[in-house]
Amino acid sequence: MLSPLSWWNDLFVNWPLALACAWVISWFYKPAFAASLILAYWLTNVLGFVLMQKGGAKIISEENQPYTRKCLCRDLAISLLYTLLIVALVKMGVIGPIQDTVQKIQNYVHKS
Repeated sequence: MLSPLSWWNDLFVNWPLALACAWVISWFYKPAFAASLILAYWLTNVLGFVLMQKGGAKIISEENQPYTRKCLCRDLAISLLYTLLIVALVKMGVIGPIQDTVQKIQNYVHKS
């Protein structure tokens, strides 16, 4: 479930954590929503890659293997692609600050 290499990790772990963090921050300062969503996503995703690599290296080998620049570049490239998706979803209005999301839900319920 927590493997950064699985699609469901982003869907069920990183995205919800990043969105929750962005909602909390935007509750106090609404314009910070997009930036805090991206930052929180990067932190959860990159941290997941680093922890997975460290844990895997300890299981496979008794010697402590360093987190190489190549691994970091790969992990950053993957995170960048997901970040572009986050930016697109924010720009299209699919995701937004908690206040806007609650308002959309209330409008939808009242129309039904």
